[in-house]
Amino acid sequence: MTLIARSHRRRKHVTVVSLLLLFLAMALGPTPSSAAGNDWWIPTSPPTPDAQINVTGEPFTGTNSAGDVQGFVDAHNHLFGNEAFGGRLICGKVFSEAGVADALKDCPEHYPDGTLAIFDYITHGGDGKHDPVGWPTFKDWPAYDSMTHQANYYAWVERAWRGGQRVLVNDLVTNGMICSVYPFKDRSCDEMTSIRLQAKLTYQLQAYIDAQYGGTGKGWFRIVTDSAQARQVIEQGKLAVILGVETSEPFGCKQILDIGQCSKADIDKGLDELYALGVRSMFLCHKFDNALCGVRFDEGGLGTAINVGQFLSTGTFWQTETCKGPQHDNPIGTAASAAEDDLPAGVAVPSYADDAQCNTRGLTSLGEYAVQGMMKRKMMLEIDHMSVKAVGQALDIFEAASYPGVISSHSWMDLNWTERVYSLGGFVAQYMHGSEGFAAEAARTDALRDKYDVGYGFGTDFNGIGDHPAPRGADATNKVTYPFRSVDGGSVIDKQTTGSRTFDLNTDGAAHVGLIPDWIEDIRLVGGQDVVNDLFRGAETYLGTWGATEQHQASVNLANGASATASSSESNPFTSYQPGRAVDGDDDSRWASDWSDDQSWQVDLGSTHLVSRVTLDWERAYGKSYRIELSTDGTTWQTAWSTTSGDGGLDTARFTGTPARYVRVHGLDRGTDWGYSLYEVGVHSA
Repeated sequence: MTLIARSHRRRKHVTVVSLLLLFLAMALGPTPSSAAGNDWWIPTSPPTPDAQINVTGEPFTGTNSAGDVQGFVDAHNHLFGNEAFGGRLICGKVFSEAGVADALKDCPEHYPDGTLAIFDYITHGGDGKHDPVGWPTFKDWPAYDSMTHQANYYAWVERAWRGGQRVLVNDLVTNGMICSVYPFKDRSCDEMTSIRLQAKLTYQLQAYIDAQYGGTGKGWFRIVTDSAQARQVIEQGKLAVILGVETSEPFGCKQILDIGQCSKADIDKGLDELYALGVRSMFLCHKFDNALCGVRFDEGGLGTAINVGQFLSTGTFWQTETCKGPQHDNPIGTAASAAEDDLPAGVAVPSYADDAQCNTRGLTSLGEYAVQGMMKRKMMLEIDHMSVKAVGQALDIFEAASYPGVISSHSWMDLNWTERVYSLGGFVAQYMHGSEGFAAEAARTDALRDKYDVGYGFGTDFNGIGDHPAPRGADATNKVTYPFRSVDGGSVIDKQTTGSRTFDLNTDGAAHVGLIPDWIEDIRLVGGQDVVNDLFRGAETYLGTWGATEQHQASVNLANGASATASSSESNPFTSYQPGRAVDGDDDSRWASDWSDDQSWQVDLGSTHLVSRVTLDWERAYGKSYRIELSTDGTTWQTAWSTTSGDGGLDTARFTGTPARYVRVHGLDRGTDWGYSLYEVGVHSA
């Protein structure tokens, strides 16, 4: 890729007047410091002492020759995860006005030897013991396999930015049940209280960094609330920070014994509040089934622990069924976990059939309402952690509306959804796996990225409940050699030093967020330049998805309220199932046919339109084989679209724009013993 040339080249033709003006400006005006002048990326008043950045050279600015922004995207990070789960599960702060020694210190219960680092040994086994001393020695942490120590110190984030990252999604995160069962905490377990605090601290971090650079708006860490702002920030060479939310019971929407504990009013109020905080993407469920959707399971001992938490929170364990398509949820972890000690006497984690790997729960009616609410607010939906049933339903809704705002940020969706996400205009990022695994998965989906002409992202999940790339070893083939050049070629990156400890990716692994540039260099060495090029295109693709989401306009349903007829209608003395019920705008009413295969339903649009999309919201009695037929006169028909593998739910038929006044759904083979039944049919122009 070609970067715009930096602006320090000498011009060949300079007039005498220009030289004179330049001389006068230098003689009469104030002389700027190097940081305030040419070296804009160097703070004028940094705290001392502090972690080193160990990157030299000017960060790239502007756009490439095609006018695209460039840079890496961390689509899933939790800057302030230390404030989640009661505030004592993850130890250390992102920043502190009192300095690095105050920020990077262990939790008090971890002294003297880490014996009470309970969460580590619940999730990893072992005894959790470690040297608790942080600054300046950092003997045992941060570490690639520790879940309980700060990995997002702000100077480490700065190093990631200096190494080429230009987008950071800060997912505000917590889990009320983990908070309640964890014995150490210093604040409420209310999830929305924690989300508000983390949003506030993100803005305070921006102000903290601004102060180092001379005032408001001058720092490299910029919170953005629309894609245009993000582009401006990246073109300036700075880091665009987007707020997201990943929590288990947003808006209080938990479920207890399958009964939702929130209302549509709660959802609207919650979405409005989050939007006002600057949140532009979010998960609807995470770890526990809630009143909005079922989750994708966890594996291993962690899966057992989370399933215990699911029971303690909701009164139900995860429930499974045989998957209905190629997609499936993760196998449920059944390894023993210390968390099982928290179950009531006589209650045990159930066993699960090997051939039943899908969560029985999908999107609830409240979940569908929340998805529609996010669409109205032009927010992006994070589909990782949703069960495959819930993801399929959400994608159905987005496809019916041609809505692009869908994100898979850290490899927690079934990878068979990838093309469906790309076809909508969504964005995909892979979890921060080791370089070998990351490169292999990137290669598997490379053809799809070429097909849809998109870049790639990664989700580090730092300060989340997950491990990070292990060291490949000092003797590894193609190991990272320090110093090395950044991907754009404009910076030199050496080993990162914090206090008296120097980190080397080869022997330390991805111990903290500042080692992202080192990890990307490792990917280049292991997987080749092509995957790194795709990652460098990530910023443009992410902002493309966001911008298209902001610009989305709901299309007019040409069939709404139009005259409809059918080959038959089921007779019922109490309820009408007449054809017009499928175009009355009421999702609770429906048309139903007689119980035989060859049936049809049609609508008169009143005049000829260019039709290119028909949406069908099936009741349980759906069509397995059916056609969408079009006509300008109601007599001569042509088939625009057909399927022999309908599975019910919400279907979207797309085809080349065709003039039509009449649209017919022609059923050929029923999916059930009943007839055909449609809640609503939508007809849309090109």
